[in-house]
Amino acid sequence: MLGIGRLGPLGRDGDATTGGSASACPPAVDERGAWVVLAGAHGVGPVTFARLVAAYGSARAVLLDATLPGAVGRLVDASAGSESGPVLSPASAMTVVAAARDPERALDSVRRSGVSVVTQRDAAYPSRLRQIDLPPPVLFVTGSVESLEPRRAVAVVGTRRPTAVGRATSARIAAAVGASGATVVSGLAYGIDAAAHLAAVRAGTPTVAVVGGGHQHLYPAGHSGLAAAIAAGGGSVVSEFAPDVPPSRGTFPRRNRIISGLSDATVVVEAGARSGALTTAAWALEQGRGLYLVPGRLDDPAVAGSLAFLREAGPEARVVAGIAELLEDLGLDAPPRRARSDQAARLGAAEAAIAAALAGGAGSADELVAATGLPGAAVLAALTTLELRGLVVEVLGRYQAAGRLAERPRRGPRPLDARDAGRPVG
Repeated sequence: MLGIGRLGPLGRDGDATTGGSASACPPAVDERGAWVVLAGAHGVGPVTFARLVAAYGSARAVLLDATLPGAVGRLVDASAGSESGPVLSPASAMTVVAAARDPERALDSVRRSGVSVVTQRDAAYPSRLRQIDLPPPVLFVTGSVESLEPRRAVAVVGTRRPTAVGRATSARIAAAVGASGATVVSGLAYGIDAAAHLAAVRAGTPTVAVVGGGHQHLYPAGHSGLAAAIAAGGGSVVSEFAPDVPPSRGTFPRRNRIISGLSDATVVVEAGARSGALTTAAWALEQGRGLYLVPGRLDDPAVAGSLAFLREAGPEARVVAGIAELLEDLGLDAPPRRARSDQAARLGAAEAAIAAALAGGAGSADELVAATGLPGAAVLAALTTLELRGLVVEVLGRYQAAGRLAERPRRGPRPLDARDAGRPVG
């Protein structure tokens, strides 16, 4: 448990907050700020963070001791704890020392990014996440912090390179889950993740995106508009990494444990043999959460990983046999059918505007917003509708006309000739 050890590892006299002279700790850094600084030091993970705070009694005490001579060795020893597991390297201990000597650098980055900070000490910390192994000490959030604690939450994940069927299936599942009152959780990646988030935005239901880097390095950058629409729609974009931390190969597996950890169950739509979505699936089982996989053709590489996982996981993983069956398995009520509303009619006009903008050469979500003058959320909702109808496809963050839209000629107006006789001009 965090917070034990009144005098810290060195047994120095002092109050329980600082572990020493309070004036020696940077006065601008309270315990909450110290959590941000310590958790943001490179090489400090959930295990070593917890061990340091337990050994010293508080995060402020860790930072205080890190400013004193000989701190590197003491930090390494304190991070070892009494059990096996990760231990701070001397290089990582040096990053703690550097952070302790200049805490405002980390804190200023957080302030400038405009994110909300939620620590494990806060009542707002998601209860589902508290229950997992390796819960992140600090979460950085844009949008609604309350969206991290929904009544029900379902993760929808899959490959970045889905088939058209997989993309549509992801959207259908997310829309049904959202309409039943649950929150959709995913990873903001291209492909299946984006389709799930877009469907939730279109349905006007909150969705939570867990990203694999800091908010100042949003990845993929092409989904910045989607991230803004998620936050504006009552959902949130969340990361365990400080805003100035760029994504890397090692950050995404850590991100995946949070996706499943925030959810009651995880649904894998399409996953190839080496898809990162399988990591999320493994975390879901490890965390005791439900796991559902959408099957596919035996020779389809898009689902090779899903099929292999089903074979190896056995009865712990269940097959998605249909949308209604999935909702039943998840314990969610099927949403009632609703008549077409004025909102649906307005979406028709938005879809027409998007189609015209695509024909004019716009491709990214931001370009479509500029070309149509529509709000970002309306553009994303219209794109989802067009995708579900097979009229638009997304390729590496850019949208292209498909189906009947792709058959329309993309050329300027032809010169007037005899064929136009009797037709109004203008």
